[in-house]
Amino acid sequence: MPDTAPSSEGAPPPGPASEAPAASSARDALGRLRTEVGKAVVGQDPIVTGLVIALLCRGHVLLEGVPGTAKTLLVRTLGASLGLDTSRVQFTPDLMPGDVTGSLVYDARTAAFSFREGPIFTNLLLADEINRTPPKTQSALLEAMEERQVTVDGEARALPTPFLVLATQNPVEYEGTYPLPEAQLDRFMLKLPVALPDRDSETDVLRRHAAGFDPRDLAAAGVSAVASAEDLEQGRRESAQVEISDDVLRYIVDVCRATREAPSVALGVSPRGATALMATSRAWAWMRGRTYVAPDDVKALAAWTLAHRIQVRAEAELEGVTATSVLTSVLATVPVPR
Repeated sequence: MPDTAPSSEGAPPPGPASEAPAASSARDALGRLRTEVGKAVVGQDPIVTGLVIALLCRGHVLLEGVPGTAKTLLVRTLGASLGLDTSRVQFTPDLMPGDVTGSLVYDARTAAFSFREGPIFTNLLLADEINRTPPKTQSALLEAMEERQVTVDGEARALPTPFLVLATQNPVEYEGTYPLPEAQLDRFMLKLPVALPDRDSETDVLRRHAAGFDPRDLAAAGVSAVASAEDLEQGRRESAQVEISDDVLRYIVDVCRATREAPSVALGVSPRGATALMATSRAWAWMRGRTYVAPDDVKALAAWTLAHRIQVRAEAELEGVTATSVLTSVLATVPVPR
């Protein structure tokens, strides 16, 4: 996996590692994920890399793509490849918070109320079309995403470890949707654009289906667990030890501050966003086998980590300015440490 660089809008991939990769059984195990996921999902290697980075950083992911780009299959296959529990919730206008978190249920046999866990009690929660449910239900995820717990009837209940929300939304259909508020967008560590496959990849998809591939039966496709939660935890500890110099820390801060000062921006990147960029840059450096973070690592992860945290002014949007174009300009003008 380390040879697949994030190729996000305007973010150049890091150059070759300048030192021999340090041995790591966790890195080797996570490196096998791309091949395993590829048994069911075609042409989404960069997205798999982004999901692994999020798992290493314990950060949540917003997957944005048109219907039919295998977002659900991707999450299910990733969970199977890691041996993690996966739940899926279809977000709809009538979905209630208790349908996600769980609720108290009266037991006639004991004449008492007991807590029935909702689908959020899992390792990977696929929140499908999260922007189709009202803010009341969207907000039910906020505590879980930040605190890794849910509170029902005044009692806090811890969620399993690891726990990630992998939410999807459709970028082209807005009728009957409820856009995520900035406070919730800021809690997603990464926003990954799931693109349509190229011609060869789409032909490969059809070839597999013609040969009998059933996306509902991953075992028949040969998908099995090639890594584990223990590998993720070991990788998280090792990536947290990756050295990051004061110069690179200041570079991250300067990039984030520049988004706040851009004249076309109504809301720039928060300190939480700066912390997220530091964590994702560290994870990417570790996946490439290096013991330090380079400025190119920061550039490579900036689009995925920061673009969804930037709110462009309405008048600037009319002129064609986007969060991505703002970030591209910022990365081109902020001095890079040598």
